[in-house]
Amino acid sequence: MRSRLLAAITLVLSAALPAFAQGTATRPNVVLIITDDVGYGDIGSYGAPDIRTPHIDSLARDGVRLTDFYAAPQCTPTRAALMSGRYQQRVRLERALGTATNAAGMPSPAMEQGLPVTGRSLPQLLKNNGYATALLGKWHLGYKPEFSPTAHGFDYFLGFKSGLIDYYQHTDQAGLLDFFENNNPLRIDGYTTDLFTDRSVKFIEENAQRPFFLELAYNAAHWPYQVPDKPSVARDNARHLMPHDENTSTRADYVAMLERADQGVGRILATLNKLGLTRNTLVIFTNDNGGEWLSRNAPLYHRKDTLWEGGIRVPTVMRWPGRLPAGRTSAQVGITMDLTATILAATATPIPDNARFEGINLLPILEGRSPVVERTLFWRIAVPTRQQRAVRQGNWKLLVDGDDVLLYDLSKDIGERNDLAAQRSDIARRLRPLITEWEKDVDGEAKGTQ
Repeated sequence: MRSRLLAAITLVLSAALPAFAQGTATRPNVVLIITDDVGYGDIGSYGAPDIRTPHIDSLARDGVRLTDFYAAPQCTPTRAALMSGRYQQRVRLERALGTATNAAGMPSPAMEQGLPVTGRSLPQLLKNNGYATALLGKWHLGYKPEFSPTAHGFDYFLGFKSGLIDYYQHTDQAGLLDFFENNNPLRIDGYTTDLFTDRSVKFIEENAQRPFFLELAYNAAHWPYQVPDKPSVARDNARHLMPHDENTSTRADYVAMLERADQGVGRILATLNKLGLTRNTLVIFTNDNGGEWLSRNAPLYHRKDTLWEGGIRVPTVMRWPGRLPAGRTSAQVGITMDLTATILAATATPIPDNARFEGINLLPILEGRSPVVERTLFWRIAVPTRQQRAVRQGNWKLLVDGDDVLLYDLSKDIGERNDLAAQRSDIARRLRPLITEWEKDVDGEAKGTQ
């Protein structure tokens, strides 16, 4: 009698628990797909008129599309925030790392920089929780082995460590090979987008019987704007060709690159489906910062490396059949660190007490179990050529651009065309000190890590 009662109690408790908490076999897989320098309006489900992204759009159709999701204004800081779960300023990775060597092949100052190993990075915690972990694509968080993906908990890495490479030659802006398998330089033929997709499919197939975390970090559609199926050598060691250059890149080049990445997403989704993993896999699509000059950031203003919405608001979609509703659009404000918190929560991964993550778990909100919450988020660019600081609290955004203090109500003015600083100086007086307090906090911690 006692054994039957215990069995009944166990069954009830098991049914009450989420599937991912009932044992290793049902813990969800996570596939995180990150594109590079793609504009907010470059995805079909975000209004793109000239780019076909049916596979990314299928994630929005079968999951939740976020309208107010943010990254940092450049790639290194966004990736630092994702790995650490905290503001990138705290680890002194506020700007994109330069190349490891100069044109003469000598080490540059960037060689000494990178994301410090703490044992609390996203992949390390997932690995500690029994997940197979892999990064395919762009790292951009340090060149030395002690800063490498494998040092941070990735079991497998195939990709590059700088900010960009030639899609066919796999060389960086110094003309040197920048392609690695784990920590070993690798010479391999192929278009990088396809190489990263191929190896991602293989990783999923090899780990189908255990929980896995895959970060697929495409370099598409970052310059050099080299189209698929036309092997080439990027001009001037992959210099960023600008609108005023002779024989410059075109929107058609950019479209072809992004559409090839979308085809890769399609192959990933097909592999999950073929292996019966679709319902037990959280798939997240996002981008690392605003788009460049060939991108379409509409209806936002400006582009990458600014704190206008076009520089920091990015398309983001999550699909998890059976957990997240299909076809829902959410105006919940989110930021990259929320992906860290959400992935760890979805996988029931223990979080160390000293982690001090700054993101929130978005799942209860996106599922409709919890109401939308107001957020207060911060950004900064502090270089001689551009001084910008910004805070968003609720629908209000205060942008300090040099000496100018600008105020926008983003619920009514997504394009930031109607400065309300004069009419609502009360809001400006409330928000401006928040930036000062935040800077004091993050800079104080960064100084302590020197």
